Amino acid sequence: MGQQPVVIDPAGRDIHGENDRLRELGAANFVELPGGIRSWAISRHDLLKQLLVDPRVSKDPRQHWPAWQRGEFQDTWIRSWVGVTNMFTAYGTEHRRLRKLVAPAFTARRTEALLPRVERITEELLEDLGRHPAGAVVDLRPGYAHPLPMRVICELFGIPEESRPRMANLIERIMDTTVTPEQAAQTAEDTATAFGELVALKRENPGDDMTSLLVHTRDEDGTKLSERQLMDTLLLVVGAGHETTVNLIGNAVQALLTHPDQLQLVRDGKASWNDVIEETLRWAPSIASLPLRYAVEDIELPDGTVIAQGDPILATYAAAGHDPEKHGDDAHLFDIRRPDVEHMAFGHGVHFCLGAPLARMEARTALPALFDRFPDLELAVKAEELEPVGSFVASGFRELPIRLTKG
Repeated sequence: MGQQPVVIDPAGRDIHGENDRLRELGAANFVELPGGIRSWAISRHDLLKQLLVDPRVSKDPRQHWPAWQRGEFQDTWIRSWVGVTNMFTAYGTEHRRLRKLVAPAFTARRTEALLPRVERITEELLEDLGRHPAGAVVDLRPGYAHPLPMRVICELFGIPEESRPRMANLIERIMDTTVTPEQAAQTAEDTATAFGELVALKRENPGDDMTSLLVHTRDEDGTKLSERQLMDTLLLVVGAGHETTVNLIGNAVQALLTHPDQLQLVRDGKASWNDVIEETLRWAPSIASLPLRYAVEDIELPDGTVIAQGDPILATYAAAGHDPEKHGDDAHLFDIRRPDVEHMAFGHGVHFCLGAPLARMEARTALPALFDRFPDLELAVKAEELEPVGSFVASGFRELPIRLTKG
């Protein structure tokens, strides 16, 4: 990596514009992430898809990232992403072992069984929104997009109601890629404390939830799951199980309200809510770029570029979704009748998100219910005034001010 890196905006203020500029430079570009981390960013759909299933690409920094092995970057924001020991950072047989332990929480049968609960929570939240006076402006993120997936995942994993705001705050802090080393260290400490307390609670008072099942599995056979792996696994499933769906719902609402012609297609029955969800995942994926993967050996790309052994690789899902070589010259447009909506918003290959069916089901429930209940729904600010969440990893809005009904 001898070339000068392109510095990535830690706050993610112009993710798509940044990706467009990188794409002009090539299919793979050397970039600098927050904290001085240097990595390869992939700007082409097909190349990213190939690398995500390439056995020469690992997610384990302890085995395959020399800088991490030397103790570098361990006081930065990346600590909560790659310093964990769970299936997110595992490679090969270890990944398969850890994934198999978590998979029962997200089977098709269990996901389908959650539908009535998702519908009830949706109805409760809509009732709460309906209590606002006509013409009132409501922030849809804390009022709807956030509590729905948060309540679902917390019930699935038995997180007590009084602990949920704390858990949500921790996940938001992990997503923030503008933090100082001191803030990153505090987040890591607070996360370990919170999930350690959850494990202790379920060990003492087990219930009919997935945390109790994982604790039981760990205690019955400690070789299957270490205490650290147990806590880091819970962090992964709780974080991924709600934060990405928050942004999926919010991004879909924003997209439809800024593209009324697309919303009308749904209302006229010319397109489905599934079309809305898949195009949102392509056009504005909840995770724009996911850190990190590593070259297990030198990897020569089709254009002759060599990703050297040990070099980090950033999985750039937002860039892939806007690649004109894959989606045409109108890749930047939100079009729910797009003929090829293939995306990698939930990843690809062995690390494909286990919770994807649950996220889709929650969005498929939340979106039509919202627009049916409030047919006059509109943004309360100009689209350009919406503030991104402050992360180059996550793609969403800090607030989503909505006018539910006309005054």
